[in-house]
Amino acid sequence: MFQAIKRALWGDISGEEFKRFGLLSLTFLFIIGSYWLMRPLKDGLFMHIVGATYIPWAKILSLLVIVPLILIYSKLVDMFPKQKLFYIICTFYSLLFLVIAFALQNPTIGLANTVASSNRMLGWLIYLSIESFGSIVVALFWSFVASSTDTSSAKKGYALIISGAQIGSISGPFLGTYAETFGMFNLTIFVAIGIIMVPILIKLFITINPSAAEAKVVSSEKKTGIIEGLKLLLTRPYLAGILGVATLYEVIGTIIDYQMKLAAKTAFVTPEKVTSFLSQFGMAANSLALVFALIGTSFFIRKFGLTFCLVMFPVTIGVVVGCVWAIPGIWILFGAMVAIKGLSYALNNPCKEIMYIPTSKDAKFKAKGWIDMFGSRSAKGAGSGINAFFPTLTELMFYGSIISLGIVGVWILIALYVGKTNKKLTESGTIIG
Repeated sequence: MFQAIKRALWGDISGEEFKRFGLLSLTFLFIIGSYWLMRPLKDGLFMHIVGATYIPWAKILSLLVIVPLILIYSKLVDMFPKQKLFYIICTFYSLLFLVIAFALQNPTIGLANTVASSNRMLGWLIYLSIESFGSIVVALFWSFVASSTDTSSAKKGYALIISGAQIGSISGPFLGTYAETFGMFNLTIFVAIGIIMVPILIKLFITINPSAAEAKVVSSEKKTGIIEGLKLLLTRPYLAGILGVATLYEVIGTIIDYQMKLAAKTAFVTPEKVTSFLSQFGMAANSLALVFALIGTSFFIRKFGLTFCLVMFPVTIGVVVGCVWAIPGIWILFGAMVAIKGLSYALNNPCKEIMYIPTSKDAKFKAKGWIDMFGSRSAKGAGSGINAFFPTLTELMFYGSIISLGIVGVWILIALYVGKTNKKLTESGTIIG
């Protein structure tokens, strides 16, 4: 029975592949579960401490902050074996969120102070820390997976990874729906615990699969520099195409997401209630992604190919934007964001990650770092700029929808190019970068 279910969901995946991808799936479960608990915490706390109208500026600021973080990350890639990057980065973030948890208890800078102000640095620290974690650790995980996986295994195993991640991404927001019961302090402690589980599981994975480990960084190897990833993006059209596929939806999602959060801030009063509402959104979006990952991701990739899946996502988002434009309202915005986030995790992300397989180590780690970190922040910054430019929801709904539909058109063309190029590279065995 189990074999039949396994074959139906993930194709002809071997027992060894199932064990390997299963452990990676558990690791990603903790990464995404922690992150999706952070997301509603981030907005609930930021709106309470700093103010809802500063959200677009926080996203723009995160774009500026991520640049030096990418440079540091690129330097670490040259200095340490890939598995040790998890030990260093995740330990740092776990300790950081322990500090934040206790800062929330402080009567002056913490939650007891109910006067929102742009001068309260704790709110900005929380927002930027969570934004940077989502960019750095997720990018590191997929780079690690791509560096130890071939295309044939990836088409079967990536869906398993996504399935595990979606369980985590439902569990995280589920805890967030009980924000009024647990309190913000305890939820932040849960985040710190979830993060520290990641390097523990990576260590276990390396112990069981020693071939996946990078023993050391060879000093005699040619050093490519911390901006090598940016150079590759500017000189390799294929990588630039991946940048478009990976980030354009973030512009559209940021516009609609801000509308939903403004509506939520109006409808709900306390940070706990806002966190609970946004956690319900997280559960809904990731439940959709989980169902699709189980019954759709692997099937669509194997049956129709990467190009079809890459193009189907922007087409679907175009339909969603049309619905928001025609029937505005908090629950329509809620449903639109569920569709955007759910399908991005279950369909677009695994396809995007498979496209890194026919690339070099610098492309997998450094160029991907720029794409997932700076590219994602840039897209969100662009969306936030649009949000800040149109002061009313009515204007934002109208002009934001027009801009979004224009982005969808460009996005479809890029997806066609990248999908066809990937097929040629895979068939010829060519490595980009």
